[in-house]
This record gives sequence, structure tokens and C-alpha cells, in this order.
Amino acid sequence: MPKLAAFPKAFMDELCVSGEMTLRQWIDLATTLDIDGLEFYAGFLEMKDQKFWSEAKKMVTDQGLEIPMMCCSPDFTHPDESFRNKQIEAEKFWMEMTAALGGKYCRVLSGQRRPEVSREAGIQYAVSSIEACLPLAEKLGITLIIENHYKDNYWEYPEFAQMADVFCELVSRIDSPNFGVNYDPSNTILAGEDPLELLERVKHRIVTMHASDRYLIEGTIEDLRKEENSLGYASRLSHGVIGQGLNDYDAIFSQLKEVGFDSWISIEDGVNGIEELQKSATFLRAKVSQYWG
Repeated sequence: MPKLAAFPKAFMDELCVSGEMTLRQWIDLATTLDIDGLEFYAGFLEMKDQKFWSEAKKMVTDQGLEIPMMCCSPDFTHPDESFRNKQIEAEKFWMEMTAALGGKYCRVLSGQRRPEVSREAGIQYAVSSIEACLPLAEKLGITLIIENHYKDNYWEYPEFAQMADVFCELVSRIDSPNFGVNYDPSNTILAGEDPLELLERVKHRIVTMHASDRYLIEGTIEDLRKEENSLGYASRLSHGVIGQGLNDYDAIFSQLKEVGFDSWISIEDGVNGIEELQKSATFLRAKVSQYWG
């Protein structure tokens, strides 16, 4: 049966920029949720110190939880090879972090959709960079998971492989048991595409999932696209309680069950308060029991 993890979507700046929240505070808050683990983010300020890794793991395991997944945002589509090489080394550092925490899944991305980088060049940059990380992934027993992403919190441009056709082509070019897909249905909505159509195309490559629900506070997806080159997320975009937004979780879980999915589902919610995150966890636990119970 799939397990549930939680991601501190509401507290990214506090954990990664200002330091106003400590990991212990987030872990304590997460214990109020009906979950099995916590997804970590590579940019947590305290995790820059390798000596802290064992303490972080102990804080989580002492609560009876696991750290199955590491959320990273390598930027592999820069035209400068030296920049890409630095991103490869950063990803390898995060992979070591993942292994030290007991995790088995470490995210990769394609990179930013820079206007000067062509489709073919961007795909080739991303594929070669991910392949450069695979030997270490095999050594550490880690699976690199590429997400159909929208945009990292701290990027200027949106994801290079945001659109399904680019994403699927990139995925098809990498054949390794240490590589798979982290499926996020909400990000497909932001691309103006159908989450179920993407699911159909990549369902046999999915090894983990991000669960969230999204809706637009105002305007349309086209309005959102006009704002996508600003730093961070557009203000008209909002997360909400899972099960109350645009995603059809019955259809999603039905397809995942059919292909034998039995891994981690990480909850990306809570930006409007811990109460919403609790409701989302409760909804997902019930749905998992319904389809896998």
C-alpha cells in the first residue's frame, strides 16, 4: 500500500531563507498529521552542514517517521557547460544527503526554460547531466525522480520540460533502473494540459507522486502564463485542500493502482494553514485505503 509523506510547502522561506523556522519545529508540527514520512528539501538551511544530517534523521525517526524523498532543483539547461557541471556536483551532494537520511528517491529536474536555449539543446543538456548522476545513484541505491514541474520557488524562468511533449521525450531518452518519474497532476493543469493524459503516457515510469490541488484565485491559465517569467510563483496561483480542487483523484488513483504503483505519495499543501494540510492528509489516507486497502 502506498505511504504518505508531507512537504513543508507553506514554510519554504522560513526553512530555506530566513531561518525563522527550524527543522525540529517543522517535524514537531508534522507529527499532527496522519502520515508515514517527511519529504526533505535540499535547500533547508540546516542541511548545508553535513554534520547535522545524522541529527536530522534521528529527529524524524524518533517520531516513528521516515525520510523517503529529497526534493532538489538542479538547473541542467544552462548553455554554459561549467555551470551545468556545477549543477551535477550539487545534485551528487544532495544524493549523498538523501542516502544519509535513509531516503531512496532524489528529485532531478530539467532546468529553467531560458529563451536562448532551443528545445533539442535543452533536452540534450538535461539528459546528459542526469546520466552523469546515474552511476552514483546506482552506488547509493537511489532512484532519481524527474518531476513534470512548474517552477522552483527560487527560479526566474519556468521548467524547461513543463509541457508534456518535452517532458515525455526527455523521459524516453533515459533508460535506467535508477531513474523514474515523480508525477504531479497539479503541474499539468498549470501547463494548460490534462493530468490524466500525461498519466496515461508516463504511468509505467512513475515511482513517486506529489499530491496537491490547485486553483486560480482569478483569471485564466493564459493570464498565469503571462506572469510565469517573474521570480517565484504567480500571485494568482493558489494551493487548496486536496480533493476540493481541479484534480480527479479517483481517476488518478485508479490508473496508478492498475499499473501496480505502491510507493510514496508526498503531500504539497498547507499554504493556508496546518488545518488544510491535516484535511488533505485525511483525504489521501482514505483514498489510498479505498484503492489499495
